[in-house]
Amino acid sequence: MSPALTAREQATLLEVAREAIGARLTHRPAVYPPATESLEQMHGAFVTLRVDGNLRGCIGHITACRPLVETVKEAAVSSAFSDPRFPPLSPSEWPRVTIEISVLSPFTPAEASSIRVGEHGLMIRSGYHSGLLLPQVATEYGWDRETFLGHACRKAGLPPDAWRGPGVTIETFTAVVFHEPQE
Repeated sequence: MSPALTAREQATLLEVAREAIGARLTHRPAVYPPATESLEQMHGAFVTLRVDGNLRGCIGHITACRPLVETVKEAAVSSAFSDPRFPPLSPSEWPRVTIEISVLSPFTPAEASSIRVGEHGLMIRSGYHSGLLLPQVATEYGWDRETFLGHACRKAGLPPDAWRGPGVTIETFTAVVFHEPQE
């Protein structure tokens, strides 16, 4: 189950992400708002950046290996400066960035038929291959269940129908997803 976060805690995490990136861009020490006890709990999370509504970076941690507030700091900086799909974020883009955070629940083994598009995120694994798609991705693109599974397989470097075969595991998770107001 995804963690329950208050509106204030969500706002704090968005402030933390913005401060982590802003401090790095301007080469100054970061000053973070205080974290509540809930934000010190261990959770996986992803930070997604958009510039003018277009994807600009998305990186996170799938496992709960550190406090949520620390995961968000690290994921925000990585999304801005280390997503291999994009060059590092530039100061000229910064004013147009909107930040979205997805706080993940633990993963659960699943059958393809149990996947609920718009509610579940997917992790496909086969040997050394793995691919993850956040729950909101299928909804954003208008995908049905099979299309969602196919794209998760592609992200894992597998054929789109690999989810039907042996040796492939499907796991689902949910996420608390929130973002800054968009202009």
